[in-house]
Amino acid sequence: MARVYEYDVFISYHREGTMVPAWVRNHFYPRLSALLNEQLDYEAKVFFDGNVQTGGKWPVMLRDALRRARVLVPVCSPKYFMNEWCLAEWHSMARREEVARVGPQGLIYPVIFNDSKSFPQFAHDRRMHSLKEWNSPYPQFQDSLQYLDFHREVERIAEELVDLVGQAPQWRPDWPLDMPEPGPPGPSHLPRL
Repeated sequence: MARVYEYDVFISYHREGTMVPAWVRNHFYPRLSALLNEQLDYEAKVFFDGNVQTGGKWPVMLRDALRRARVLVPVCSPKYFMNEWCLAEWHSMARREEVARVGPQGLIYPVIFNDSKSFPQFAHDRRMHSLKEWNSPYPQFQDSLQYLDFHREVERIAEELVDLVGQAPQWRPDWPLDMPEPGPPGPSHLPRL
C-alpha cells in the first residue's frame, strides 16, 4: 500500500438510480477534475469509482482510495443519507477530522444535488455548496448556456478545495475507516435445469 496520499479528492455519491450517477459521470467529475488540475501546481487526482476497472475488487479499492484521499466531496441527495456505503464514507472522513484535530474548515466539502430539507442534522451542521440549479444529468446540458454558469460554480468549488487539500493532515496508514462489509450475493434469477 502507498505510504502517501494518492488522491486530492474522493467523490462520494449514491451509486444507484440514474440521475445522480449520470450527473457525476457526465458533468461533475470531469469539470471538477479539470478545474482542480488548473488550480494546482501538480497533476490533480480525483477518485471517482466510475474509473475502477472491471474485475477490480470494488470494496477493497473503495476503502484504499478513501484512506489515501485528502478531502471528501459528497454529492448529497436524500438517498445519499439512506445508503450505508455513503454514510460510511462520510463518517470515516469525519472520524479522520477528529483524530487529526482538523480546524473548522474540515476535510468534508458537501455539494447539494437536490432536496437538502431531508438531510440529517450532521449534514446541516456543515456549510454546503448547492448545485441544485445545475443538476441536469443529460449530456446535452453541456451544450446549454446554463453550463457556463455550472462551469463557473465548479471553478469556485475547485478554488476552495485547493485550500482544503493544502491543509490536509499528513497521511497516516491508520486513518479510521467505517466501511460496511459487502453482503452475500442475492438469489440467482437463472432457471434451474
